[in-house]
Amino acid sequence: MKITIHIPTQTLTLLDDNGNSVRSYRVSTGANGVGEENGSFCTPRGKHVIRARIGTGQPVNAVFVKRRPTGEIYTPELGAQQAGRDWILTRILWLSGTERGYNRSGSCDTMRRYIYIHGTPDGTELGKPGSRGCVRMRNSELMELFDLVEVGTEVLIVV
Repeated sequence: MKITIHIPTQTLTLLDDNGNSVRSYRVSTGANGVGEENGSFCTPRGKHVIRARIGTGQPVNAVFVKRRPTGEIYTPELGAQQAGRDWILTRILWLSGTERGYNRSGSCDTMRRYIYIHGTPDGTELGKPGSRGCVRMRNSELMELFDLVEVGTEVLIVV
């Protein structure tokens, strides 16, 4: 399996080993556009791999902070109490760049920038940029994707 994230259409496509589309999902990438520099809050381009799968067994809408479940379950009421919080929900697929000097090492390192594919509140608009650099997905779709990929799965982010 391989994943392609297409920035212009805000889609994530899961491909089989022959390059055939298995699933396609609407996503939301960085509101600041694309870029690799630390602190840019942009979505990094290029070749990546899934470095870690985090959240196995957690319930839908489980809240994560620093890749750890907080014990909270996201609700619209919780969201209203903490407006502006960047919600990371349900599962995390932590990305690591594979292109040294472009998205790996130094100030452009995707993994050190904590770039994930992760769940988001149901009311979050997908299909347009809006994240802080990560790739946001519907929780139910992320759970499906999570079960279909493994650590080491290739992820290509293209414009």
